[in-house]
Amino acid sequence: MATPQSADELAATGVIENLLSRDTYMRYGEQGLHYAEACAALGALRVAEITENEVLLNRLIARYEVLLDPETDLISKQAHVDFSVIGIIPLQIYLSTSREDFLELGLRFADKQWAHPREDGLTTETRWWIDDIYMVGALQIQAFRATADPVYADHAARFLKAYLDKLQQPNGLFYHGPEAPFFWGRGNGWVAAGLAETLSSIPLSHPLFAEIQRGYIEMMSALLNYQTETGLWRQLVDNEGAWEEASCTAMFAYAMEVGIQQAWLDKVTYQPVVDKAWSALKGQLDPNFNLQKICVGTGQSESVDYYLNRPTHSGDFHGQAPFLWLAAKKMMIE
Repeated sequence: MATPQSADELAATGVIENLLSRDTYMRYGEQGLHYAEACAALGALRVAEITENEVLLNRLIARYEVLLDPETDLISKQAHVDFSVIGIIPLQIYLSTSREDFLELGLRFADKQWAHPREDGLTTETRWWIDDIYMVGALQIQAFRATADPVYADHAARFLKAYLDKLQQPNGLFYHGPEAPFFWGRGNGWVAAGLAETLSSIPLSHPLFAEIQRGYIEMMSALLNYQTETGLWRQLVDNEGAWEEASCTAMFAYAMEVGIQQAWLDKVTYQPVVDKAWSALKGQLDPNFNLQKICVGTGQSESVDYYLNRPTHSGDFHGQAPFLWLAAKKMMIE
C-alpha cells in the first residue's frame, strides 16, 4: 500500500502536475526556454527525488529530454544570464539519475558562461542586475554539485561577493537597480534565493564564505521587519501601501528555510516566519494549483507607481518555481 501523501506533498505534487499539464513551454520570445520554467523544473525535479516518486521524476525528465536535441530551438545561442541558467535543468537531472548526457549538456552551459572572463575575473554575462545573483550563482553551484570541481564553486563565490559589495544597501536589502531605488519584492527574492542556493554548497573553507554569509544574514534579518500579518511580503518590501505578492514570499521563505536547516539562522526566530509564509502560500493555490498574486515580469523604473500598479498573474512560473523550491526544502525534514 502506498504511503499517504502529506498536505505539503499534495500541494507540491499538484503544482508539478500543473506544470506537466501545459502542452507548450514557457518561451522567452524567439530565444528559447524561459528562465522561469527552468527554475520551476528545478524545484519539480527536487520534489520528485525527495519524495522518491520515480514515475513523476521520469515524466519530468521526458518533458526536458528535448534539450538534448542539438537542433532544439529551446536553447538560445546568445550569451545571457537568462538563457544560461537553463543549464540547471540537465544538471539536476544528472544529480537525480547519473545520466552522463545530461551532465555534459549542463556543463556546456556552465563552462560557456566563463569561457572568456572579464579583466576582473567575472563572467561577461555580468550586468549588475540583482536577479543575476540567482541566475549565475545557481548555474555555477549546480555544476559544482555535479562535479565537485572547486572552480565552479569559486566562480559562484566571487560573483556573489562582487554583487554584494556593489549592490547591497545599508539596511541589508537591494535596490532593483541604480536607476530604480526601490526594494522590489521579487528582485530581492532572487537575491535571497541565490545567496541561500550558493551558500548551501560552497565549502566552508572557501575564503569568501564568511563574507557572503554575512551579507545573507543581514538580508534575512532585515526581512523579518516586513512580513505582513497574513504571512506574505509585499510587492515593494518596505512600502506598507504595496500589495502582497507571492513569488517574493516563496523566495524569502525558501532562503530562510535553507538557513534554518544549515543552522545559520536561529530556528526559534525564523521557523515561525517560514511556517506562516508557507501556510499563506498554500492558501493562495487555486483548485488547479495555480499560485495567486504573482507579479508579472518587471523592468526597472524610477517611478514608485510603476511598481505599485503592476498587474498580477495566476500560475506564472515566477511564483510556481519558488513554491516548489520551498516545498522540496521543507519535505527534506518531514
